[in-house]
Amino acid sequence: MISLSAVMTPARAEDVCAPATREWLEATFAVRWGGEELGAVEVAELVTGADVVLTSWGTPHLDTALLTAADAPKVVAHAAGSVKRLIDADAMAAGTAVFSAGERIALSVGEYCLGAILTLLRRLPELDHAIRGGGWKQPQLRGSELTGRTVALVGASSTARALIRLLKPFAVDLCVYDPYLTAERAAELGVRQVSLLEVMEADIISIHVPSTPETEGLIGADLIGAMRPGTVLINSARAATLDGPAVTEAIREGRILAALDVFEVEPPTLSAELLTAPNVLLTPHIAGDTIQGHADLTAFVMTDVTAWLRDGTRGASFVDPERLAVSA
Repeated sequence: MISLSAVMTPARAEDVCAPATREWLEATFAVRWGGEELGAVEVAELVTGADVVLTSWGTPHLDTALLTAADAPKVVAHAAGSVKRLIDADAMAAGTAVFSAGERIALSVGEYCLGAILTLLRRLPELDHAIRGGGWKQPQLRGSELTGRTVALVGASSTARALIRLLKPFAVDLCVYDPYLTAERAAELGVRQVSLLEVMEADIISIHVPSTPETEGLIGADLIGAMRPGTVLINSARAATLDGPAVTEAIREGRILAALDVFEVEPPTLSAELLTAPNVLLTPHIAGDTIQGHADLTAFVMTDVTAWLRDGTRGASFVDPERLAVSA
């Protein structure tokens, strides 16, 4: 029987592995589960000799030496998102097959982005605040519809693709800035390719780029200044992509409506002007965090792992080593 070691705490295993999935794993694999402490000794014991290593948030970095030894695992299945801090590119180059649940998390992120867009367009936080203060209808806060608007995505990552699918019923004019997106793939997605400056002309802008040297500071103060009054800005990706002070100033001035789920330092220390601004929705990095999404993560990656072990099929969760540098 194929051996599987879950290098995660019991609490994390309960979080990312539904009871039915746990039963399936234990019927299909010879499973060892991690304990409360994941020190170097326990991690080495779990990884050494296992055919498959199951990881998630909280799993320590897996040393390349462990993953390239004679009795190293064939597969690392990450029931979470990015694998960049978990495994080195050298280990992948040496033959370790890596799978990530990023595509599953992307669905949760896509739903968050759609919800944030609709919430801000209809001015729901401001209307909620008004009625709690004893008010009623606010003519100056009449909301807008999403249908037929121009939506621009910065990046064509898995989260962007999830949002694209969810936006289909709204008949929006959808455009994307992504230097890695081919014309053929853009046509498949049904999007227009535009420049970064053209993105700033959209009614709604949503950020979907990974954390790379290229994306840090990608949207500076000049581009933020080019956004049209009333623009809805959603950032569920990486805070460093945007010029933070310029975004705060645009919010303070009331020029834009924004939903911010990521911050350069987390938890953040936010300015009073941001905390009191009625035109911003602040959330604690939870765009990809849902009950159903977390419970499904192990099943998502392990379904693909079993297919790969059977016949080499590369499912949606397979991490292409050649794409690691530009992935989330």
